[in-house]
Amino acid sequence: MQVEVRHDEAASRFEATVEGLLCRADYRLDGDTMRVFHTEVPPALEGRGIAAELVRALFAHAADRGLKVDPLCSYVRAWARRHPEVQGLLARGS
Repeated sequence: MQVEVRHDEAASRFEATVEGLLCRADYRLDGDTMRVFHTEVPPALEGRGIAAELVRALFAHAADRGLKVDPLCSYVRAWARRHPEVQGLLARGS
């Protein structure tokens, strides 16, 4: 599924609107670390890979900006474990 992910820097989140519903990955910037604390995809849209696209965009943004990612959200932690290419972006102890 093709998902158009946007970075809403003012709201500190990556988001996509799919079928009129908001999907999001929320973070808090702490120095050079993005602390990702929540991902949300409405139940009607689950299982379509939308959360994965949000998290992929978040990690790409971190890489482009030289930021580390602290995956406080269990989904983001699990996603990062399945994607060894992002291991170098994880904050120490993550």
